[in-house]
Amino acid sequence: MKGFANRIQGVEEYYFSAKLREVNRLIAEGKPILNLGIGSPDLAPDRSVIEALKFTAENEQAHGYQGYQGIPQLREAMATYYENAFGVQLDPNAEILPLMGSKEGIFQVSMAFLNPGDQVLIPNPGYPTYTAVTQLLGANPIYYNLDLSRQGRPNLEELEQLDLTKVKLMWINYPHMPTGAAGSKELLLELIAFAKRHAILLVHDNPYSHILNPSPKSLLALPGGKEVGLELNSLSKTFNIPGWRVGMLCGKAEWIEAALKVKSNMDSGMFLGLQKGAIAALSLEKGWFDRQNEIYTARRKLVWTLADHLGLSYDREATGLFVWCRVPAGSSAEELVDQLLYEKNIFITPGKIFGSEGNDYVRISLCLQEFKILEAINRIKPIS
Repeated sequence: MKGFANRIQGVEEYYFSAKLREVNRLIAEGKPILNLGIGSPDLAPDRSVIEALKFTAENEQAHGYQGYQGIPQLREAMATYYENAFGVQLDPNAEILPLMGSKEGIFQVSMAFLNPGDQVLIPNPGYPTYTAVTQLLGANPIYYNLDLSRQGRPNLEELEQLDLTKVKLMWINYPHMPTGAAGSKELLLELIAFAKRHAILLVHDNPYSHILNPSPKSLLALPGGKEVGLELNSLSKTFNIPGWRVGMLCGKAEWIEAALKVKSNMDSGMFLGLQKGAIAALSLEKGWFDRQNEIYTARRKLVWTLADHLGLSYDREATGLFVWCRVPAGSSAEELVDQLLYEKNIFITPGKIFGSEGNDYVRISLCLQEFKILEAINRIKPIS
């Protein structure tokens, strides 16, 4: 064997892929691990979603290959969802591409637009997959910091001082993961203007739009957004079906077509039952989001209490599925993570995996039942 591809040399295995093996090993050894690390919703999807999947799966004719663009009804449901949720009108035949999860879309967009040597603007802290895919394709990540006191605004003044001629793509993400910075219409308009000035494709990764966020926003709803941007969205967090792997890419038809060229060579379409279930999910009324947020609000209050016991600081105005916490000065976030895991059987995420600006932070998930968060609080009281 003559060696591995050079492209994987600078890319690490995804953190949760490796860390969850260790967590599962501890569980297998009998450790009562409380997992507050990963953002995998533990709540069930609506019953109508499950019934749509079951009904379709029982049809003997439903198990063949499906189209690469999904069935028309799915794209129409996605278009209706975007109009109701964000006031965005999309052509279901040309401006929407159903995905097997929005993570797949990060790869497809990057494959469609990036050449080796191109540069990509990536938030720090930010979702690690942005960097991994950029490096796998031989492009170069350029990191930008976020001002959390200004709803996660990038330092655009600093970016303007750089040579941006090789920058082809910029990843943005509001509500931001991991910090929970909400963003704003004014901020998105600034980013649209920045992208226009420098001929940069703006890609808004928007899977947390409805979670503890009173003002869901879409880049595509704003003037100029469609001219410079694409938007990724996902049903995983919003409708409690992360394992189903259903997402969407929305935007200008010619850019969707470019992504489809990649997608159609990488998969063979989504199971029809999943598509039917997704249609049911996208048809749920606003009350669905309200009920989910009632649960997450109660959980977040408990996570704040847990953070208080650990001496952590956090922003009560942040949104999304996590609480982003700064460790006290002179403390080590990584040591805290290990202490909680090995001494208290509690797993939280070290902020360093999201970039250098996360070194002094930890991230705590809301995807755990209230009584289990209370148990975590009781376990850590001796630490505080």
